Amino acid sequence: MPQNAEKVIDHELLFREPEYTSMFAKKKSEFEFKPSDAKIAEINEWTKTAEYREKNFKREALTVNPAKACQPLGAVFAANGFKGTLPFVHGSQGCVAYYRSHFSRHFKEPTSCVSSSMTEDAAVFGGLNNMIDGLANTYNLYKPEMIAVSTTCMAEVIGDDLDAFIKTSKQKGSIPEDFDVPFAHTPAFVGSHITGYDNALKGIVQHFWTKEGERKPVPGKINFIGGFDGFVVGNMPVIRRMFDQMGVDYTVLCDPSDAWNTPTDGEFRMYDGGTTKEETMQALHASATIVFQEYSAEKTAKYIGEQGQEVVALNHPVGVTGTDRFLMEVSRLTGKPIPEALTKERGRLVDAIADSQAHLHGKKFALYGDPDLMLGLTGFLLELGAEPVTVLSTNGNDGWAAKVQALFDASPFGKGCKVYPKKDLWHLRSLLFTDPVDFLIGNTYGKYLERDCGVPLIRLGFPVFDRHHHHRFPIWGYEGSLRVLVTLLDEIFEAIDASTIVTAKTDISYDIIR
Repeated sequence: MPQNAEKVIDHELLFREPEYTSMFAKKKSEFEFKPSDAKIAEINEWTKTAEYREKNFKREALTVNPAKACQPLGAVFAANGFKGTLPFVHGSQGCVAYYRSHFSRHFKEPTSCVSSSMTEDAAVFGGLNNMIDGLANTYNLYKPEMIAVSTTCMAEVIGDDLDAFIKTSKQKGSIPEDFDVPFAHTPAFVGSHITGYDNALKGIVQHFWTKEGERKPVPGKINFIGGFDGFVVGNMPVIRRMFDQMGVDYTVLCDPSDAWNTPTDGEFRMYDGGTTKEETMQALHASATIVFQEYSAEKTAKYIGEQGQEVVALNHPVGVTGTDRFLMEVSRLTGKPIPEALTKERGRLVDAIADSQAHLHGKKFALYGDPDLMLGLTGFLLELGAEPVTVLSTNGNDGWAAKVQALFDASPFGKGCKVYPKKDLWHLRSLLFTDPVDFLIGNTYGKYLERDCGVPLIRLGFPVFDRHHHHRFPIWGYEGSLRVLVTLLDEIFEAIDASTIVTAKTDISYDIIR
């Protein structure tokens, strides 16, 4: 029966209806070349072998499903972390639609971002006129306190000069001469989203610190940079709470946690929360800056260090050791003691680990994602007695791989574990077949590996599109580590239940108590 207004069903069932199944079958038979089912099965089995893996790892000219996004996406993330700031991407509307939708699908919140709407003529003659008109429209329509400019591939290939374009736009009256327009060149064909975050954040910090002038150090005052973080909505309140409990004088440089966690109360907030311009300028005078993700803030950290501040570069503080190191560094830099409340919180995490260690010991994991997240999760898995057999990062370099290997070498559970920098998810597919594991940790795109390889996916990373509100829960600190622990255990118990569910056959272990 054809679809009609009286029969409206969800897409999950819609495409199983006879009119669709017959249409798909007809399309395959009449328009598509299709080898025999036997040949397809033969090739599919071959791709699971060590022979195919060797060929797969030799490819150089092709990337298949990389676990990364492009630079401008990271730049938009950074811009959203500053009060009243509208990200402005010098490029096409299609590119900006991708950045907005990517964040909106992950955070389940609207993400404001505009473009200079470059098209074919701008690709030939340059995008100056697009910049002039775009900045004028942005300033007059959306009333931002600041416009943060980044670029896409098109603008970079033709060599548009943002500094010159912004100055010309001001001269032509698009925006006032004293209006803040920090910028960064973020070519999407090199680096990744963490590179773009770094470039954009450095551009913003450098813009305001140059305006501020001479540095006048304030002892005990510190800055905090969280890096590109898909869990920022949950993580940032945890960090602020710990700083407040210690009585620290601090500034968070780039905090989009409110922008992607606005309430529904009848008021639309195009801008919400974020680091103010005054806070950004005063951050120059801090005695030190703590960076949670050294690989997503390399250039920014270097610039800050050049201004005379001590820079402490950490990785995602997931687990006891990572959080301990963070708090001890804060105490050293500020002279503030770690309060009893945080010591108790640590003890509760240790207690929870002890309660559940038997279920985690010896479990084998493969994980993929951004380099700092991989370091944090690898360290935590080793603390739990689990085995991170495969750790892969498309945007991780050889230096990152050496740090992961050092974690392996320092733990008895790291023996036989391997790290793979600059590899993609098609490489990981081969590894899942030839070096099997119990669980997979990564972002939503791993669900195809879960289906193909039969390895349960634990969603920890960016983006998470197919589950709701994971971003609202922290993964940093003792509190966040407990959340990660529960997430791991839930998936382990789900897998046990799934394998013991058949009545009178496997259900002897279908237990009520775990």
